[in-house]
Amino acid sequence: MTAVLESAARSFVQRIAGAGTAWHRVCAVEDLEPGWGEAALVAGRQVALFRTAAGEVFAVEQADPATGAHVMARGITGSRGPRPTLASPLHKEVYDLGTGECLGNPELRLGTFAARIAEGYIEVEL
Repeated sequence: MTAVLESAARSFVQRIAGAGTAWHRVCAVEDLEPGWGEAALVAGRQVALFRTAAGEVFAVEQADPATGAHVMARGITGSRGPRPTLASPLHKEVYDLGTGECLGNPELRLGTFAARIAEGYIEVEL
């Protein structure tokens, strides 16, 4: 499914009017399976998108904070209490999907972006 979203990102990313940062339409909500990550190229940046079983959407940097490898869309989603989390597929460091805080190593932080669902599409603010 990654190829579908990467293709969709090239075809459907639209800039939504705003000052400074802008909202970018990335893909339809149904294109993103709950619990799985997908990579997308949004405004020239690699972003990993996630949709939780509860229907929340999150957007984070695709680059692993520990290594710089662009692999976070292949991370393992989960939770710590009420906090949705993402474990890096390389070193298994666990990050809060909402804040980017690394729960095991305070020196690491995952970049996060605002994400929302609008008119059936996932939009990311960059």
